[in-house]
Amino acid sequence: MIKYLQFLLTFLFCSIFALKANSQIEIDARYVILQDHLSGEILYEKDADEKIYPASMTKIMTAIVTFDLLKKGETSLDEEIVISEKAWRMSQSGYSSMFIMLNDKVTVEELLKGIIIVSGNDACLALAEGLSGTEEDFVNLMNLKAEELGLENTNFGNSSGINDPNNYSTVRDILIMSRYMIENYPEYYTYFKETTFTWDRTGGDPITQGNRNPLLYKKIGADGIKTGFLEVEKYSLAASMLSGERRLTSVSSGFKTKNSRSRESIRLLNWGFRKFDTVKVAIKNEPFANLKVWLGKKNEVQAVINKNIYLTVPKRMKKTIKAAIEYNGPIEAPIMKGDVIGTLNVYLNNELTETVDLLSNEEVKRSNIFSRLLRSFNYLVWGDV
Repeated sequence: MIKYLQFLLTFLFCSIFALKANSQIEIDARYVILQDHLSGEILYEKDADEKIYPASMTKIMTAIVTFDLLKKGETSLDEEIVISEKAWRMSQSGYSSMFIMLNDKVTVEELLKGIIIVSGNDACLALAEGLSGTEEDFVNLMNLKAEELGLENTNFGNSSGINDPNNYSTVRDILIMSRYMIENYPEYYTYFKETTFTWDRTGGDPITQGNRNPLLYKKIGADGIKTGFLEVEKYSLAASMLSGERRLTSVSSGFKTKNSRSRESIRLLNWGFRKFDTVKVAIKNEPFANLKVWLGKKNEVQAVINKNIYLTVPKRMKKTIKAAIEYNGPIEAPIMKGDVIGTLNVYLNNELTETVDLLSNEEVKRSNIFSRLLRSFNYLVWGDV
């Protein structure tokens, strides 16, 4: 027989289309996107798929490729890289720099901080050459990673984002790689919230520089990510902000001034927190329900799902979300851990929006012959399984 376990959860709700339709804010930038990190819901967008020159936001991918190499064991934070003349000259050319010196040995971690905190173009080139032999080979890794992440409108021409017509992206693609980095490399993402970096091997006095991200100094929960500037695009910013357990991330380009970049980004992020809530429906591998078992050594089996389910909903629209478990039960033993034992159906406004498999979180062995006979007899007589 089919049994339904229905869990009626009353909290804030609206559909994806309503989310966008109710966006009542205008941001003074040419290209904008705002996302809830946990649910992945896009809360606001404007020309998010139009091509931009990402400038120093390119360094997000430079960092990701390096983090991948660290994860694979192909480099280490304390690996020393010898600074080439080409990288050193970059530090003397007027671009944002870490101010590395020719033939110095600088660790991967120091170069990462020089890239992430002070946007050093010299550090980008040095790291690319040190890890891949040439910047061109490192950029190939960047483009392969872009393909892996499904960045359909992105191509990297260098590791730093300085003027190159072949270095382009969209605010949506930059959002995708930003979310990927935050999700997969939390241990390295902490570099992005550091506000100062001092480099003492400059050939002169130590140089202390502040993080280029203006939101870090506002004490509003911002902890990343990256600014950018090119004359053609003006000012840009990928920004991420925490409030409790919620995280919102925005990417915007085409701000006219530094002040508007800071002001409008804060306004957008605060709007997202103020207008919407994120609700947890189910967590990956966290016990969700106990389902009845037939002829097993246990009468119930613990059910889990293999993904997180969050919903981002407008605060002013209280509706009903229904999460219904459907299974053919009771489930006959034996049951192996990981077996599909049912489905979880999630409804928004009585419309099915997602169906995921329910998996057994444990092994349930078949009971012995005497227990099976007794239970079968009870069922025949009393109808009690």
